[in-house]
Amino acid sequence: MRFASLGSGSRGNATLVTSGETTVMIDCGFSAREAEKRLQMLGVDPHQLSALLVTHEHADHMAGIRVIARKYRLPVYTTPGTAGCLPEDVAPHIKTFNCHETFSIKDLEVEPFPVPHDAREPSQFVFGDGQHRLGLLTDVGSITPLIEQILSGCHGLLLEANHDMMMLEQGEYPEHLKRRVGGRLGHLNNVQSASLLEKIDTTNLQHIMAMHISEKNNCPSLVVPLLADALACEHDWIGIADQEAGFDWREITNR
Repeated sequence: MRFASLGSGSRGNATLVTSGETTVMIDCGFSAREAEKRLQMLGVDPHQLSALLVTHEHADHMAGIRVIARKYRLPVYTTPGTAGCLPEDVAPHIKTFNCHETFSIKDLEVEPFPVPHDAREPSQFVFGDGQHRLGLLTDVGSITPLIEQILSGCHGLLLEANHDMMMLEQGEYPEHLKRRVGGRLGHLNNVQSASLLEKIDTTNLQHIMAMHISEKNNCPSLVVPLLADALACEHDWIGIADQEAGFDWREITNR
């Protein structure tokens, strides 16, 4: 199982997961043209995509979904709540799922789970290929027991580390936005992300990527030490998902 990012942050998000002949794209917060360009940089022809998954309806996660789905005739998997927020002409492509039921897309097993975020019916995912598990957790304001349970034992983890609490508090955002980002339905701060790593089983972990890092309220130099301390690993083992470049392919292997 391999995974890569087209870009991660408040200006657009998209993640690729592939196993065997199956490649799915989770979210597409870029224009279709920009997404196609970024896919090409990762060596992926959009015609190779098997499906799109949408975590929630915010523009930085679904801006390009409509055009990509229609142009390449791709199924769009999402919760019923999120489906109701998508454009009407995407409806023929939509396949809804229950947040508490695992389903398959060809070679990939998809385990969705609900998360606290200020959206209609947001979800995140764990992907499996029968041997390995890859967890995705972004756009979540607080950690629940279910999140801890589902993400324990993953071989790869894409984990939001959105903001540094002090930078957010002292930054330029208006007060209402500071409350939203830092609230229980907002985004994970660095301390929350590190605390999650300390609580879950990380003995299988081969890859950890810090995701959705705020360009105004955080920086990698603050994220990396906290996550490395939580995992008792070297700083250079912590991967960073960039807004402009995402990150290149990483592979989960048999050890």
